Amino acid sequence: MADQLTEKIIAAAIEVHKTLGQGLLESIYEEALCIELGLMGLSFQRQLAVDV
Repeated sequence: MADQLTEKIIAAAIEVHKTLGQGLLESIYEEALCIELGLMGLSFQRQLAVDV
């Protein structure tokens, strides 16, 4: 299950990079990745704070 999720996340990131290319602001890639993950039906939390 985790491997399938990892594959989907990587595929989404690759698609974003193929579509947008390089050199944009991180916030642009973040927004595009959120859209792509949503289109894949994946739920996620954006900019979640994590205690270390």
